[in-house]
Amino acid sequence: MDNSNGLFNPSLAAALKKFDPEDGEQIVEYFETQALLLREKALLQASLRDQKKLLVENGKLKKDIEQLRHQLQDKQRRRTVRALFSPPPPTGSPAPTTPVSQPSSPAGATAAAPAEPPSPSSHDQRERRSRRGRGERRARPISDHLPLGAEPRVDVSRLDLRVGRIVSVRRHPLVTTLSVQEVDVGEKVPRMVVSKLGGTTRPEEGDLAVLLCNVKACKQRGVVSQARLLCCSASDDVIELLVPPTGSHPGDRVTFLNYPGDPDRELQSKDRVWELLQPDLQVDCRGVANYKGCRFEVKGKGLCRAPSLTNCLIR
Repeated sequence: MDNSNGLFNPSLAAALKKFDPEDGEQIVEYFETQALLLREKALLQASLRDQKKLLVENGKLKKDIEQLRHQLQDKQRRRTVRALFSPPPPTGSPAPTTPVSQPSSPAGATAAAPAEPPSPSSHDQRERRSRRGRGERRARPISDHLPLGAEPRVDVSRLDLRVGRIVSVRRHPLVTTLSVQEVDVGEKVPRMVVSKLGGTTRPEEGDLAVLLCNVKACKQRGVVSQARLLCCSASDDVIELLVPPTGSHPGDRVTFLNYPGDPDRELQSKDRVWELLQPDLQVDCRGVANYKGCRFEVKGKGLCRAPSLTNCLIR
């Protein structure tokens, strides 16, 4: 038997063969195989330890790089702020302080001029100018932002409306008048929606609906609601889910031809965008949903409609 690897003692191998001529060689081969496996296992464990060390070192390096990046960004911000709010250079301020009328004034006037206190007044003027310059520079960023805040864009394009498929429906665990739906809106995980539909509206699994997806997530009696189901309402007892066109898929955007802007990432409650837009969200005499006459549309698939209601509000 070849024992060149030195994994098994030759004298012990010879003794096993002599002791058991029939199975001795197989026993030696078995021990040789076990020894090889143990060696490979030790090498693998050593490589795994090295990999773990490298991962830890890489994590530390990433943290250090991230800290350095933040420090660099902070320095750039400070430099920008310093440049914006630094006082103007006093190059033009001494010019007005020199009296222009001195060369043309008589000798008596020139002799009396040094008795007047020009230096304090010029110093005050310089200070006033520097204060005024600093004040103007501080006020500019505020005034630049005022037009944006004074006239915000308030139209239906700010709403992120998407088609969703109801995955599951269950009653709210604490309130019998509320229901909880899991709705697929084309994301990795379905969204939880808490709604108080009332009337004869009973959403079922597999139904398609239109959802407002950029509302701020909020708790409804202990359950977080992440979107809003759009409904057509003729009264408190007559409510229907707004239905997207046939062939729609979860995640399809509902758009408006006359309002092509991008929706907000999240509607802020202080802006009251939904409350301002809701009176103009209606269903017309043909049952088509519209905003100021511009229809709810899923491009290439059709219009959003109420199942049976007409001339009613959308809420």
